[in-house]
Amino acid sequence: MTPKEVLKFAEEKNCKMVDYKFLDFVGIWQHVSMPIMELEEDTFEEGIGFDGSSIRGWQPIHQSDMLLMPDATTAQIDPFVKVPTLSLICNIVDPITKEGYSRDPRFIAQKAEAYVKSAGIGDTIFFGPEPEFFLFDNVQYASSANESFYHVDSREGIWNTGAEEPGGNLGYKPRHKEGYFPCAPTDSMIDIRNEMVEVLQSVGMTIEAVHHEVATGGQAEIDMRFDSLLAMGDTLQWFKYIVKNVAFRNGKTATFMPKPIYNDNGSGMHCHQSIWKDGKNLFAGDGYGGLSKTALYYIGGIIKHAKALNAFTNPSTNSYKRLVPGYEAPVNLAYSNRNRSASIRIPNTNNEKGRRVEVRFPDPACNGYLAMAAMVMAGIDGIENKIDPGQPIDKDLYGLSPEELKDIPSVAGSLSEALDALEADHEFLLKGDVFTQDVIDMWLSYKRENEVDPVRMRPCPEEFNLYFDC
Repeated sequence: MTPKEVLKFAEEKNCKMVDYKFLDFVGIWQHVSMPIMELEEDTFEEGIGFDGSSIRGWQPIHQSDMLLMPDATTAQIDPFVKVPTLSLICNIVDPITKEGYSRDPRFIAQKAEAYVKSAGIGDTIFFGPEPEFFLFDNVQYASSANESFYHVDSREGIWNTGAEEPGGNLGYKPRHKEGYFPCAPTDSMIDIRNEMVEVLQSVGMTIEAVHHEVATGGQAEIDMRFDSLLAMGDTLQWFKYIVKNVAFRNGKTATFMPKPIYNDNGSGMHCHQSIWKDGKNLFAGDGYGGLSKTALYYIGGIIKHAKALNAFTNPSTNSYKRLVPGYEAPVNLAYSNRNRSASIRIPNTNNEKGRRVEVRFPDPACNGYLAMAAMVMAGIDGIENKIDPGQPIDKDLYGLSPEELKDIPSVAGSLSEALDALEADHEFLLKGDVFTQDVIDMWLSYKRENEVDPVRMRPCPEEFNLYFDC
């Protein structure tokens, strides 16, 4: 839509409010609302002022003024607000220079798309993420000087087989690692997932499949159709927003935290990706798995820079409780056709348009714009420098001996290790000014000071179990 078309759309839908949404540096959607009469065509050029110092990882207080610049092409009706409300996704702009803000994740995604074109490699980069999530009936947590605990609960959790429940306990709780694909009544989440699908479709998403995932306790997956990088970054934010709000209005709570339950599978976000040019899939070829040399070099770049990528694709301390052997987590940096134990899978398809690479180590705690942009830059580095990904491994990587595994690299083992890797290996991200040194430095300092150190310095309950009687 154009700005004029947006105003007409809002009038046709009888909108009373306009809601401006943007993604903060860490990856949480923020918003501010105004009466619809405040929205004019000039708003799309002049922007809306706000305090950038109140957003995590952004401006200091003495340089706090920033502008929200709404993107007319993102206009939707917010499906949850009682008053008819127009929703617009925004970019962040410096009010003086009117240039895009270097720490705006959406701007970084736009620059990544532009770099693919300017490098002459392709004109479109497609992404198809698969964000998994949990639906809980209760969550409680606290951390103080003398206490730390968390408690999550789900009526379908296997730990509730002996619980007293209103009307009696009727059983049918999926066992650990057995939540994929039982029918009702074991799958108790069908109706709420279907409701999510309907709302997702109402904002223009194409949904391809929906199902219970492997873990007990309400793990789910809803698969959406692939799209270009920036569009998929926007779609991923709508996806999280809708899943959380549909859960909330049904008396449940949704989390995209990678590992909320011990001793069961965590939530990943496998990312299918391919590069196209002039309507042709550049990843299709006659090489291994039906891939082209371009695709194999792309894989080489992902493998080479994987530990640095982990800082963006797996950006939480909790991410590395998922990335451990034995829970279908792709920890070994190898590629393979059909093999889900490899960190990079080549999905089996006879359709050239469907040739793609599936990077399996990312998780849904990530900032989607940053994670996808970083993967693109790693893959492009592989293409530009013809990085050999090595030989594919078609064995079950989980069953290899230590001797067989010793020459296979692995993902980072902690957020701290991933940040150290990013600090040492980020030149590939700076090409085309896609990521700036300022963005890298702020990401490193924010994550270390606000996440790594607080978790590292706090005692946890398991340490009391192990060491209290020492």
